[in-house]
Amino acid sequence: MTKLNIALLFGGPSSEHEISCATAAGVMGAIDRQKYNLIPVAITKSGDWQIGEDDAAKWALRKGNLVSVEPNGSKVSFATDGSRELFAVDSQGVRASLGVIDVVFPVLHGPYGEDGTLQRELEAVGVAYVGNGVLASERGMDKELSKDAFVAAGVPATPHVVIRLQDWMNDPESALEKVQLLGGLPLFVKPARAGSSKGVSKVKSMNDFAAAVETAFKEDDKLVVERGIEGREVEVAVLQGRGSDGPRVSVAGEIIVTGRDFYDFDAKYQDEDSVQLVIPADITAAELQEMQSLAARAFDALGCEGLARADFFLTKNGFLINEINTMPGFTPLSMFPSLWQASGISYPDLIDELIQLALLK
Repeated sequence: MTKLNIALLFGGPSSEHEISCATAAGVMGAIDRQKYNLIPVAITKSGDWQIGEDDAAKWALRKGNLVSVEPNGSKVSFATDGSRELFAVDSQGVRASLGVIDVVFPVLHGPYGEDGTLQRELEAVGVAYVGNGVLASERGMDKELSKDAFVAAGVPATPHVVIRLQDWMNDPESALEKVQLLGGLPLFVKPARAGSSKGVSKVKSMNDFAAAVETAFKEDDKLVVERGIEGREVEVAVLQGRGSDGPRVSVAGEIIVTGRDFYDFDAKYQDEDSVQLVIPADITAAELQEMQSLAARAFDALGCEGLARADFFLTKNGFLINEINTMPGFTPLSMFPSLWQASGISYPDLIDELIQLALLK
């Protein structure tokens, strides 16, 4: 059987660069080498494509040690003739073909990799790629656009207001008036187009609100302010259906955070003692069915393809969707693959399924 050439893209210019490297390590260690030739393409923080080391141990996430892509003098680029051939120029200036790429597997999180920018570049090359297309990526990355789409599709979303940098600079009083309509504290201030809780603050006193806004604006010039929700944090993983079948939705998982105000970046990736991932979540069969239905509807509302993770709050009045992540954390221990493992799909099989779905586009 002829092996398919899979280009694994990771790193990138976003603040989630190191998490992307950890995701790449997971894929390197689990992909079926009997079926696929893996070609790692590491993207520096300045956005340059270069030859990446095919070494899962090098890129693996370790507590207190977030690995990043360092420039190595090489350059990688696609041919411009539509052939899908990938070329590398090494540090000595020698150019060589890396082969014709069958599927690109991008595991970049945050801006550039997850907001439609990279997807638009891959569309221009004409190569198949894993995951969501340009429009779904743009909508999924933007918390304002995604919440509007959810509400339009009849999926209850967390109450929120949007503040843009220019409006905040020119008329902060009007922004504060909108925030007051949310109904009190606590509030969560979030960059509208960032992930992994980068730039997110929990505000317990309005005396801290301006500082939280300043932190969020370091990540984006648009932010979302959400009312704090009393409820359980529960998530499901979603896969694109086959043929005419609708989206496939996993069992539910619950995030229980202790010793921290919320599920922030350190809780996700550095302080494993402060968070417990419970899979499957202790919810009723009826609640699971409702959550899966809402997740599928939200997936379709954004026009998603490939994969996504849908995050909800389970309150005394039912479910509220918080967001859909169109390129969720994908290390072997991340919630997305863990949910599918609990639903009967192993990590290597999940990688294989995503590649096969990409070939169906």
